[in-house]
Amino acid sequence: MQSVTDSVKNSIAGSSFIRKMFEKGIELKREFGEDAVCDFSLGNPDVPPPSAAYGELIKIAENAVRPLGLGYCPNAGLPVFREALAGMLSEQQKTPVQAKHVIATVGAAGAIVAFFRAVVDPGDEILVPSPYFVEYGSYCGHFGGVLKPVRSLLPDFRPDLDAIEKAITPRTRAIIVNSPNNPTGVIYSKEDMQKLGAIVERVNEGRERPLYLLSDEPYRAFAYDGAEVPAVLPLTRFSVVLGSFSKTLSLAGERVGYFLANPDMPDVETLLAAVTLTNRTLGYVNAPVIGQRLAAALVNASVDLEIYDRRRKLMAKVLTEAGIEFTMPKGAFYFFPAAPGGDDAKFVDALLAEKILGVPGSGFGFPGHIRLSCSVDEAIIARSAEGFKRAAASLA
Repeated sequence: MQSVTDSVKNSIAGSSFIRKMFEKGIELKREFGEDAVCDFSLGNPDVPPPSAAYGELIKIAENAVRPLGLGYCPNAGLPVFREALAGMLSEQQKTPVQAKHVIATVGAAGAIVAFFRAVVDPGDEILVPSPYFVEYGSYCGHFGGVLKPVRSLLPDFRPDLDAIEKAITPRTRAIIVNSPNNPTGVIYSKEDMQKLGAIVERVNEGRERPLYLLSDEPYRAFAYDGAEVPAVLPLTRFSVVLGSFSKTLSLAGERVGYFLANPDMPDVETLLAAVTLTNRTLGYVNAPVIGQRLAAALVNASVDLEIYDRRRKLMAKVLTEAGIEFTMPKGAFYFFPAAPGGDDAKFVDALLAEKILGVPGSGFGFPGHIRLSCSVDEAIIARSAEGFKRAAASLA
């Protein structure tokens, strides 16, 4: 007897790496205590929200008891939030954006699912440089889409633009870029992004169903050492941008994100109407109102990024002293080091023996590496140093 669909069974299998490490972490902490385990498996932001969040929450609470204070809002989002988003995104994307071009969504995940529901027919293909965020396959697969990873170039995980262009077929509906990237921390260069935009424009000449360039940007604010995250809207008319405030404001539990369509896109009004409809009919209805009001007030603020930068530098020191090869991440809060000996599963097991949790790169479509999240206290990173050395030495 088969209780669920084949596609969901495959999705469960594909996400089992992260789930396994999460469950193993709970087991280890129960057995040895929280302080004995160094858990780098989850990207759960732990830095406090900006200090202004407290005062804004008080204001929201004072107005919550008024009629419709916490009631339904327009499906595309509160007007005050969309206006704030438009101002922020106009500067960020170096393109004039109006509130009507932005939709408030239930996180960036809600934005991408609503977008795929609007544009993906069964059999359509979604290209993505690998390694990639594992849930992309499920997001498009819910509607019959097929994720097609294109292996990135080593050692710095640049997108292989020639391979991406060759992988495009008449059924290719979107190319996903995630920069700063989860799991590598790479920031795609302006030159590479310009070339990718040119590919999208060239492919769309004469097409009836456009190829979209989809930029997934929850980590845009997390750029270090003066690195620049290129604006995407100027690259091609067929660009859409997704983001959230989960990491930037440490509001992951509020699930507030946005969908932005390029104002210069042909028939952009139809796409925006479609995503507003799918956002509602998928069951999201509208993004959480408390989160929208809070994000509107803090739209240009961020958590203390210096905390994440200190952790990044400390993790680099720990890995270097352990003799583990890695490319220094320019953004986000992840490392994607090579597994000593080349087997990511064996390396994860060796780390588990030291009560250190990471996630095999196989779970991100890129075997031979592991992902480590730096959204943990510096004391945990420092405490892991000897364990990394022993684990690496055991595989030498």
